[in-house]
Amino acid sequence: MTGAFGFRLARVAGGIALACAWTAAFAGTEPAPAPAADAVVRCESEDLRRVQCPMDTSSGVDLVRQLSENACIREVDWGVDTQGVWVARGCRAEFRGRGQVTGVTRHVIRCESGRGSLTSCAVNLRGAPVRLLRQLSSLPCRQGETWGAGRNEVWVARGCKGEFEVGAREGGFPPGPRLLTCESKGRLKRFCGASVGDGKVILVRQLSGMTCEQGESWGWERDGVWVDHGCRAEFALP
Repeated sequence: MTGAFGFRLARVAGGIALACAWTAAFAGTEPAPAPAADAVVRCESEDLRRVQCPMDTSSGVDLVRQLSENACIREVDWGVDTQGVWVARGCRAEFRGRGQVTGVTRHVIRCESGRGSLTSCAVNLRGAPVRLLRQLSSLPCRQGETWGAGRNEVWVARGCKGEFEVGAREGGFPPGPRLLTCESKGRLKRFCGASVGDGKVILVRQLSGMTCEQGESWGWERDGVWVDHGCRAEFALP
């Protein structure tokens, strides 16, 4: 009697153990949930290798905090694609997706001057305005000098590479500020190109340990924002 009871008890225990094993196995293969559009994602390049980190990039991505001593420069040490954000060359940082902006649609094209040559990027303008949304190159993008717009084109020259926004012929550009992150590497002065015009730039959030003081370590002009003395911050452009 005791032997039969022990046998049945062993079978029950074995079934429970097997069920737990199956549960653990399936739990281990269950895909991780995708980060929310505005969630902070940490991405780290180990041994200088390129690493891809999945996240929502549909509305743009900002670097919110650099964690590495190695530089994190956009389109050199990090960038975005349809799958997420990538880092390379030892860059370690935290990134945040901008999320969906209801009712705002931007028509953006990328144009690049390869090897410093004059390059024309065809776009159907028909009198629509164009502005530099974000400079992607280390060489400056200055309107009328290294970039401009023609009848049905955006042109770039002398190494300028950028993202250009095409507005509506009647309504102009979407309302609201544009966010731009600019960083002074090695306490050296850096220019971050973006069309400012006659508007005013506002420092939204300081991201560096070094002080960002207007006129001393940051400022702006018609063609972009400059930072110096180790200042790194997020700016709102008109």
